[in-house]
Amino acid sequence: MTTTAARPSIIVENVRKTFLIRHSHSMKEAVIGKIRGRKVGSSPFQAVDEVSFTIDEGESVAILGHNGSGKSTMLKLISGVLEPNAGRILVRGRLAGLIEVGAGFHPELSGRENVYLNAAILGMSEKETDERFDDIVDFSGIREFIDQEVKHYSSGMFMRLAFSVAIHTELDVLLVDEILSVGDAPFREKCNQKIQELIDQGKTMVVVSHSAGTVKELCDRGIVLRKGKKIFDGPIEEALEVHKAKNK
Repeated sequence: MTTTAARPSIIVENVRKTFLIRHSHSMKEAVIGKIRGRKVGSSPFQAVDEVSFTIDEGESVAILGHNGSGKSTMLKLISGVLEPNAGRILVRGRLAGLIEVGAGFHPELSGRENVYLNAAILGMSEKETDERFDDIVDFSGIREFIDQEVKHYSSGMFMRLAFSVAIHTELDVLLVDEILSVGDAPFREKCNQKIQELIDQGKTMVVVSHSAGTVKELCDRGIVLRKGKKIFDGPIEEALEVHKAKNK
């Protein structure tokens, strides 16, 4: 009996991402800073430093690390929002990123118009959006406000609709950055159930979250970053222990 080899969904090879940190914002600040012996100008910050890993099709993986470890930067690099300074990232299939939910929403347009606009940004055709429109609106729970301009929405309504659009995208790879904290407890539970459905369908998922409970529920594997470097890659329980130990 032959077994089918796992196909990689995401390949990250020797990736580096450097940002420049500005120490002054005006000529006056620079002069005062220099007089007082403080740093002026800018200096490089290595957000991601020679990181490599492969995520196979159907895997659910958490990227763990404290603030400034590079985990959100890594997710943005995978999504294509950022480009690496060195190395390469390959992604197989259609990718949806719940990273900056609602970034494509226009406040002057109605909820209905924004559903179609944001779905198009996420790669859905008008026909696909037509087919999913009722599911998107029902999931969001704001049908009575769907033809109202988004600028009149509460932050909770906005996030519900934006999340609902993203989660109903036809996707192969889902990236999630702390967005599971949106909304009230019943809506968060509904979001978790929907993501679990995607996992059961064999979709590939990468999660960044500070919630140990969330990542244990959704992920089997954890990658731990510290100061931009990968320090662990393995079973989620062990990854959480490494992450916890490094935060003491």
